[in-house]
Amino acid sequence: MRRLKNIFRLGVKELWSLARDPVMLILIVYVFTFSIYTAATAVPETLHNAPIAIVDEDASPLSGRIVSAFYPPYFAPPQRITLSEMDAGMDSGAYTFVLNIPPDFQRDVLAGRNPEIQLNIDATRMSQAFSGNVYVQQIVMAEVNEFVRRYRGGDVLPVDLALRARFNPTLERSWFGALVEVINSVTMLSLILTGAALIREREHGTIEHLLVMPVTPGEIMVAKVWSMGLVVLVAATLSLLLVVRGWLQVPIEGSIPLFLAGASLCLFAMTSLGIFMATLARSMPQFGLLLMLTLMPLQMLSGGLTPRESMPELVQNVMLIAPTTHFVDLSQAILYRGAGIEVVWKQFLALLVIGTVLFVLSLARFRKTISQMA
Repeated sequence: MRRLKNIFRLGVKELWSLARDPVMLILIVYVFTFSIYTAATAVPETLHNAPIAIVDEDASPLSGRIVSAFYPPYFAPPQRITLSEMDAGMDSGAYTFVLNIPPDFQRDVLAGRNPEIQLNIDATRMSQAFSGNVYVQQIVMAEVNEFVRRYRGGDVLPVDLALRARFNPTLERSWFGALVEVINSVTMLSLILTGAALIREREHGTIEHLLVMPVTPGEIMVAKVWSMGLVVLVAATLSLLLVVRGWLQVPIEGSIPLFLAGASLCLFAMTSLGIFMATLARSMPQFGLLLMLTLMPLQMLSGGLTPRESMPELVQNVMLIAPTTHFVDLSQAILYRGAGIEVVWKQFLALLVIGTVLFVLSLARFRKTISQMA
């Protein structure tokens, strides 16, 4: 009971220290609110409201059909400009695409002369230019073919492909971006808060006060783990309920308590890793550099942004020792597909084993650091 009281009181001390750190509080609020909103809404379709202008030198029914074929959400309503305005508009960046329909275009098409349409593209807007030129070609060719045939239709294919998009029927990217950012935020803040808590003790000189108290290094470390993990867990819960489900209107299919249970195991592992990194660093700038070297590979190679199946087999096998890999797997299974414990128990077990190993290693390193300071 005395050990439990020490752990509880030391954890409360960590919470009070965090409450008196306005920078960390602002970081927590920002990461679980505006950062998630930005990640969800700043990943639109590759081609979204692309600005396009059309130089219609033909003024025929066919050119009118082509002009009316460009509309949101892929393209902004096309602006009709003259040939003399085309270069100036491209130079100023007003248009990504400018389509120049030459004179007598309809007459040449009906006569079978294979006329050419000039498509000018602002290639500095790389993502829109890369996919947009294909869209423009398909739209123009479809309108020309339908005009020549005098009816809308196409060849009947021998195979009928029935597409069913599961878990995200409308293919809304904000659903993916919001939940992925929550997962990444849990990983990032668990490292930052625990590492900063230990370095803050060293910089303020309060670690020496703890050394003369009747507490063990294990109690100090467990207190930091549960207190900082609790802060991240509460922030993640509020973010899922208020920001993701409330503000962004993203449906969550699975059990939030089950997700939080998995997040708790991930926090156990990541907070232990954060303390280990803090024992290696001597100041917050050094810890920040270590964080960059650690956090970016964990987030990029864990399967959150890119499916692990598309990575080299060596990378897939190496990342199995990272807690974020299993956390991403169970989070996507629960939040996206509504999986139960019978599906994700392997990821839970892996997180428990990895967390235990990291905790033991971090505790050994922490004891060594404490003994050197004493």
